[in-house]
Parts: sequence; C-alpha cells; structure tokens
Amino acid sequence: MILVNGDSVDFAYIVNNGDSVSVYPVFESIDIGAVGRLRPNPLRKTRFVLDTHLGQLATYLRLLGFDTLYRNDFEDPELAKISSDQRRILLTKDRGLLKRSLVTHGYCIREIDPQLQILEVIRRFDLRENIHPFRRCLKCNGILESVDKEKIIDRLEYDTSRYFDEFRICQDCDQIYWKGSHYERMQRFLDGLLNPENG
Repeated sequence: MILVNGDSVDFAYIVNNGDSVSVYPVFESIDIGAVGRLRPNPLRKTRFVLDTHLGQLATYLRLLGFDTLYRNDFEDPELAKISSDQRRILLTKDRGLLKRSLVTHGYCIREIDPQLQILEVIRRFDLRENIHPFRRCLKCNGILESVDKEKIIDRLEYDTSRYFDEFRICQDCDQIYWKGSHYERMQRFLDGLLNPENG
C-alpha cells in the first residue's frame, strides 16, 4: 500500500514536490480493507528462494526455521518462476534478476559475510518473532520430526548411540540430527544472533 499525504494511491500517481509518501508491506494486525492495495494478495507466509551465491545464508535461514529453497545450479529464469509460482521471496546478489517481470517479492543482499547477511534479512523482513530454530533440515529444507532411538540405532555410530538419546529425522531426505557438539555450536551462534549483547 502507498499513502500520499494520507490518501491511498497506486503506481500511476506522479509524486509532487512536498508530498509525504508512506509505503507499507504486508499487514497482519490491522484492518486495511477500506484502502487500495498495490498487490491484491500479499504474502502471508515468509518463504524464500535463494540464488546460487547465497548457500550459507540458505543454511542459516533453515537453521532459524524458515522455508528456504536453494540449489547451487538454479538458473535465473527458474529462480524467477519459483518465486512467482510458489510465492517465495527471492533473495539474490544480482539486481538484474530482481528486474524480471515475474519477480514480485525480492531483495538484493548487500552484505558479503553470511553472518551479516542473516542479520540483514532478519532486520529487512522483521523476522525476529518468526524464528523457530531446529525445525528444518539444513541439507534439504524438509521438516524435522522426533524419532525413537530404537528405530534408527542401526544407522548410528557407536559413540552417538551410547551418549545421546534424543534424535530428530528429516521427513524428506532421512537425515538424522542429535544434540552433539555441532548443536552446541549452532546454539551459540543463535544466542549471539538473537542476543547481540551476549556475544
């Protein structure tokens, strides 16, 4: 939605000197039924598709629980089509990709360091309240579910089966997860990300 001097306008409005312009993204908590919207169907679920340069960012988004599609061989036309067909926000380092007519929801990542990229995305899309870590497979983006240890014991290394009792498994690719040293590292990363004053 765009408001100019308090009135709802569309893209045809020509901005005049002295106009006060406000641009709003998706509304969830207030009723805007009486005003005009630029997009008739705003996104209700925050889902992403990432270009080939953002693999580590994809891992971080999945770690935080966001539905994130990524492959290192996606071509630009395919990325634009996925973004449009599946109503996913396209994250890219390529501004030209965002100019494709199919792309209605996208963002150009400015940061180079992946840890700064995830902070950039969290801030840009106001995602702090939507973070639910350790719900998605870091490998394929599938949903993780708890699994009984006895069902997977034949797939575990001896030390893993000896020292750990809680396991989760990806419903899509069958990857097994447990709270080992990798979990502790990820938890420290999350704590620093969500509570910068702690690290």
